[in-house]
Amino acid sequence: MTQIPPLDLAARLGSGLLSFPVTHFDEHLAFDEARYREHLAWQASFGVAGLFAAGGTGEGFSLTPAEIDAVVRVAVDEVGDQVPVVAPATGGTALAAAQARAAQDAGAAGVLLLPPYLTEASQAGLIAHVDAVCRATDLGVIVYSRANAVLDDVTVATLADRNPNLIGLKDGVGDIERMTRTFAKVGDRLIYIGGLPTAETFALPLLQLGVSTYSSALYNFVPEFALRFYAAVRAEDRTAVYGMLNDFVIPYLDIRDRSRGYAVSIIKAGLSAVGRDGGRVRPPLTDLSTDERAELSTLIDKIRP
Repeated sequence: MTQIPPLDLAARLGSGLLSFPVTHFDEHLAFDEARYREHLAWQASFGVAGLFAAGGTGEGFSLTPAEIDAVVRVAVDEVGDQVPVVAPATGGTALAAAQARAAQDAGAAGVLLLPPYLTEASQAGLIAHVDAVCRATDLGVIVYSRANAVLDDVTVATLADRNPNLIGLKDGVGDIERMTRTFAKVGDRLIYIGGLPTAETFALPLLQLGVSTYSSALYNFVPEFALRFYAAVRAEDRTAVYGMLNDFVIPYLDIRDRSRGYAVSIIKAGLSAVGRDGGRVRPPLTDLSTDERAELSTLIDKIRP
């Protein structure tokens, strides 16, 4: 498969909505390749701009490095000729750099660099971490600013200057001042991706801060709704956006917020609700209760075509 130049990848990812598909497991919680392939084919059929394999919604944090490699390779094989597949790089610097190299070997289009595991770090340490991963691959790299790896504007500008293949910043914080400072300093050198849980909630206000696209977990099970919502955001149609927030997203958040980790669990429950069998989540996450699943199904029925 022909490698996509980093700047071309940035343009493609910034042109539309982004999908973070779940990773399917069988009854023993092992990777279920057949169901995952079926899901990827369905996801790719709606014209999404990019597909991020084994990300947060894909429970990448619960996968072994070998499983991540398998998931990425399956995604590239199944839909890589239709949509750019972005692979994760996780954990400490050595592991993240190795996963970036593995992503390139697997034919992925780019890399999403997630926060290091467990430890805190200074901005200088985070710069060294991102530098190392960018140097490990020719692929375009997007860095996820979240948790113990929140990047300030000076750090982002430094990294963008040093690393031509750093193409994007995914924001998982939602700090308006931080994003304003970053966009003012870095501008269009990077693409900016909304990465807060249920990103639709923040999509309209963040658009004004240069965040032109976002990762939609809802796209997993209500893709038509997710695309309508994205179109309304890009058109700055406040009436349509807030109508959809009231009709579906906010009641959905009420279910999601009942337990830690439900931001992922509710996506798999949503897939099952629309007849596509999302299956179970791996520990330490927990699945929705029977009553919560029924409540979610009723809510989905109100917006399905």
